[in-house]
Amino acid sequence: MTLAVVGSPGDRRPALLAAACRSAGLPEPRLVPWTGVLRGAPLSFAAGEAVRVDSPGEDAEADALLRGPGAPERVGGGARWHRTFTAALRRVSAAASASGARLLGDVEEIAVMFDKRLTHARLLCAGVPVPPALPEVDGYASLRARMTEAGERRVFVKPAHGSSASGVVALQTAPGRVRAVTSALLEGDRLVNSLRVRSYETEAEVAALIDLLAPDGLHVERWLPKATIGGRVFDLRVVVIGGEPTHAVVRTSRTPMTNLHLGGARGDLGAVRRALGEDGWNRALGVCARAAACFPGSPMVGVDLLAGFGLKRFAVCEVNAFGDLLPGLTGLPGTSAEGLDTYGAQVRAVLSACTT
Repeated sequence: MTLAVVGSPGDRRPALLAAACRSAGLPEPRLVPWTGVLRGAPLSFAAGEAVRVDSPGEDAEADALLRGPGAPERVGGGARWHRTFTAALRRVSAAASASGARLLGDVEEIAVMFDKRLTHARLLCAGVPVPPALPEVDGYASLRARMTEAGERRVFVKPAHGSSASGVVALQTAPGRVRAVTSALLEGDRLVNSLRVRSYETEAEVAALIDLLAPDGLHVERWLPKATIGGRVFDLRVVVIGGEPTHAVVRTSRTPMTNLHLGGARGDLGAVRRALGEDGWNRALGVCARAAACFPGSPMVGVDLLAGFGLKRFAVCEVNAFGDLLPGLTGLPGTSAEGLDTYGAQVRAVLSACTT
């Protein structure tokens, strides 16, 4: 089997996948750079070649081609990013089909996963538990109006096409008070990403923050209280490969954002499993499998699962098309990925599919 990967040279994923291929006795994947795809370079795949689409992240040139020119650390440009990205995905799909190559994954499903509104609607329609969403929010004034109508005082405001918690705001309101927690730094009339979670507590600042995010589209959800472990809130990233939950990591934090690059830390999975009990753990994995089943053409997805306070309820917060970047994490005991990292497990799954 030969494999081509549409990815970015600076991203860690192609290197980890190459290592998994070497371990399986396969040739190293051929890298097709995202920059070439986005510039409209001719695409050529070999008949029978497996083609994997990976993240265009960690590449400033690709980012500029997707969002337009500007500082890489800026927040925003998500709507243009999504339009450009989905058009490029369709080019890759058409080129693979014309060459007789086999595309590993459905590009239309990837496009849906990069729109939080569409993902939420798909999960809700399938009966997968998700936080309730507030409709028709296009700025701070409409956000406060929708919150009042729904009786909500705490919500998460998310850019519709964002990733890595860029621009995500955890908003709390009370009579005469407002507090927004985010990693976005307000610099005059623009927002930039930072690695420090901060709070804004004046109406003017919070309004400016939300109004700067709004033009690219917003997805707003009820802020469900997260369970705690060791005095820190936590959620789970669960990787589902071929419909089977194979890898899980606990992400803990003292802030509402559990992303590891924002100060979150990996937690003790064994402690979480003990706290949930066998029935609770199986229910959690079952919810993740049901979320993945909403994207049947995607051989791998990463599901972000929230365990509610008291560990009785679960909700899916995100479904990630490229949610497998968990270096050093091996598969759950008893699964087909036991002893393998996320890339080794995917290579095994592709090989298995080729022989059936």
